[in-house]
Amino acid sequence: MLYIVGLGLSDERDITVKGLEAVKSCERVYLEAYTSILMVDKQRLEEFYGKEVIIAHRETVESGSDEILHDADHVNVAFLVVGDPYGATTHTDLVIRARERGIAVKTIHNASIMNAVGATGLQLYNFGQTVSIVFFTDDWRPDSFYDRVAENAALGLHTLCLLDIKVREQTIENLMRGRQIFEPPRYMSVSLAAQQLLEVETARAAGVCGENALAVGVARVGSDDQIIRAGTLRQMADFDFGTPLHSLVLVGSRLHLLEAEILREHAIDLESLNHVLKQDYKIDA
Repeated sequence: MLYIVGLGLSDERDITVKGLEAVKSCERVYLEAYTSILMVDKQRLEEFYGKEVIIAHRETVESGSDEILHDADHVNVAFLVVGDPYGATTHTDLVIRARERGIAVKTIHNASIMNAVGATGLQLYNFGQTVSIVFFTDDWRPDSFYDRVAENAALGLHTLCLLDIKVREQTIENLMRGRQIFEPPRYMSVSLAAQQLLEVETARAAGVCGENALAVGVARVGSDDQIIRAGTLRQMADFDFGTPLHSLVLVGSRLHLLEAEILREHAIDLESLNHVLKQDYKIDA
């Protein structure tokens, strides 16, 4: 049996009872370590699960899945995913390959940022398409996400922006020389995401995410020190949300009165938030 187990958002205790029972039954336990991260290290997981945890990097999952699936038709193997198992298409591909080999697959779900973003007070059924924002480089500044944001905005819907994570990244020189030397991990902040959004708005100029656009930034959702702040994109660009992981929501025009009330509780600056609510959403303080 291949168990695909969601770990939740924060630490080793977020695994479900069903998920923990599955992990304890397994001969091998792999932790996917490139689409997201927990806020604790591998050792904490091993101590809590009572099992050795094998780190599965992108190349292992996408190119070397034989290692993960080896003997899974005879023994139990767990593949652990931060958040919910199907937050990334990579994991669906692993399930397809397992079934092609006749390996039984059982999925155990958990919370992910896709539903935990409701902690902002924004109602989940008012969200449109989710987008990803990647790190810009000197010669690569992709903005295809802007069209999805614009489509959501046209319907008055909120947009959840998932922010880039870079792990086991290599320089061009090390890649060309075949040297297994990796750069330190990088995690996009709300501040940087807001700056990049403002840059794209300047170039595209459709009025989707300008400086006064209302947004909500979140950090470390599900942890004891999670942060939720509401304000304009310009305020987001200047606000320090602290350590990873971060996400950003662009607020749609169909904002409900109850949503607005909760956003006030998270305001970076209440006066300016009330001004935006009145001017752009016709919601009085």
